Amino acid sequence: MISTAIDKNLVSISVLGEFTLADFKEFEEHILYGVKLEGRVNLLIDLRDMVNYTVDVMWEEIKFTRAHEREFGKVAVVTEDQWITWTAWLQRFFVDADIEVFADYDAAVNWVQAT
Repeated sequence: MISTAIDKNLVSISVLGEFTLADFKEFEEHILYGVKLEGRVNLLIDLRDMVNYTVDVMWEEIKFTRAHEREFGKVAVVTEDQWITWTAWLQRFFVDADIEVFADYDAAVNWVQAT
């Protein structure tokens, strides 16, 4: 299950429990809506309450990221999971965005909103 919000050029998502393909598709729609309205968007991805994700989510993320690699400004990922941190680090090679991983939610918000 996810919770999403759009505020100007910031698209926020919080994942609760399992992150499914349907959830990711919903997240994609919010991103594309933000891009349509604002151009490049910043993302705040809160994964602290994510229990796991399905393999098809990983594949969809790769496809979506490659198709929209220039549409992201900053990407703040909130997690303490080392696997997700490593994955976020790898994404830096595939997108034209500034990606940072945070353990602290408030620090992530401050960073992603700073100009």
